[in-house]
Amino acid sequence: MKIAPSLSVKDIKEQFNAHFPYLKIEFYNYEHEKHEGSSVDKQIKESMLLSDINSEIFEGVIDIDSEMTAADFEALMREKFGLNVQVFRKSKSLWLQTSSTDSWTLEKQNGKGERSTLDYDIDPVNISDFDLD
Repeated sequence: MKIAPSLSVKDIKEQFNAHFPYLKIEFYNYEHEKHEGSSVDKQIKESMLLSDINSEIFEGVIDIDSEMTAADFEALMREKFGLNVQVFRKSKSLWLQTSSTDSWTLEKQNGKGERSTLDYDIDPVNISDFDLD
């Protein structure tokens, strides 16, 4: 994932989502602790440039490892580029902050998100219809 001062929040979000289609990241004005959520009123707009968030940001690349935990990815973005992000996972039609599952890998988070969007066509079982012998 390429990081550069001239890129927007939206550009980074799209790069991340290309790797993990059932995950997304949001950018925030402040840092959060592991297993802690972030407030929607502190979200940074997608149109904002990275240089406006962190005037000292430099160009670089993050190799996104699917075995990296959500917490480790968030910490890497903060430590390397001074960007406060929160990973979200798709859950049917909603997006959930992964704060309670920060220790899951990005691959596991993405798989859980994918499974939440599947329609399982399973016939209901009538539990009152059974044989006694």
